[in-house]
Amino acid sequence: MPDDEKTRSERTLESILEGKKLDAYAEHCTKKMHVCGLCGAVGYQRKPMKPIGSKWVCIDCMRELKEILDTLPQWEAEIQIGKEMSKKIDDTLGV
Repeated sequence: MPDDEKTRSERTLESILEGKKLDAYAEHCTKKMHVCGLCGAVGYQRKPMKPIGSKWVCIDCMRELKEILDTLPQWEAEIQIGKEMSKKIDDTLGV
């Protein structure tokens, strides 16, 4: 019976020690982790992130922003056409 208790206490101590090692490792690794300011994704080594000002932005959000900015002239043209059509309608109706 004393052998069982000794092994149980040894296992408990080993488990506590492993937990502390894991906590120390996680604490060390969290310094390299960043949270995307747009989508909230956590970036580490597998998800590239870049700092923009004081915020970090992930590669997926950067791609979406690039796509939006690439289509910006088209949006502006559509808005301009809408304004011109509205103005012509107002002029035609005499408003």
